[in-house]
Amino acid sequence: MIIKRIPKEETWELRHTVLWPDKDLSFVQMREDDNGLHFGLYEDQELVSVLSLFVNGHDAQFRKFATLPSEQGKGYGSLLLHHVLLEAASLGATRIWCNARATKSGFYERFGLQKTTKEPFEKNGLLFFVMEIQLI
Repeated sequence: MIIKRIPKEETWELRHTVLWPDKDLSFVQMREDDNGLHFGLYEDQELVSVLSLFVNGHDAQFRKFATLPSEQGKGYGSLLLHHVLLEAASLGATRIWCNARATKSGFYERFGLQKTTKEPFEKNGLLFFVMEIQLI
């Protein structure tokens, strides 16, 4: 298993397959991708999990976190998220946040992220919470 930075284009297929398979590929391509750091976790040379990190001063956000359905529950996503939390801190971020699907909020809570006081919101029929953690 290896985690490394990857070009934004290498995240798109996995994002699409996992997060929004019923949308066009362009739906998972973000304008902000040019400003992000993109990470991939490989198992036996296969890309199985991706996550994109956006650092803005002391704040960081991670977005488009996706793990192949066949590889979920094996700890790959946990390893990748842990890696990115450390990376954000090493880049000077003191807080990291995400827009978490309500169905995944328990996963993020295991890493210490908490729901903020911001109102939950809906996107394309899915409920999201804003979650955050102080890194330092």
